[in-house]
Amino acid sequence: MTPEYLAGVAGVLLSLAFAYIPGLKDWFDAQVPQRKAQVMAVALILVAGGLFGFACVNVAALLDAPVTCDVPGVVAVVKVLIAALVANQAAFLLMVKPFKK
Repeated sequence: MTPEYLAGVAGVLLSLAFAYIPGLKDWFDAQVPQRKAQVMAVALILVAGGLFGFACVNVAALLDAPVTCDVPGVVAVVKVLIAALVANQAAFLLMVKPFKK
């Protein structure tokens, strides 16, 4: 499983969670657009950072994620973050926005 794949899945799941989970959806919908972007960005950064943290404690190896706890690992995490952002926005445009009022 590649880091980009994991990030893509995380990005899609976050987009769907904020759009459809009761309570979370209501809170997220009440936010101004800038706050929504900030919340989503922080969530995605936490996912990418979590993957790097997993690499540092050797949990990432259990997921077959080729991320290491070094400079190349940081580069991989930046790629993961970009993949998560792309997947998140694609999920929003395809699976959330068409169903909003």
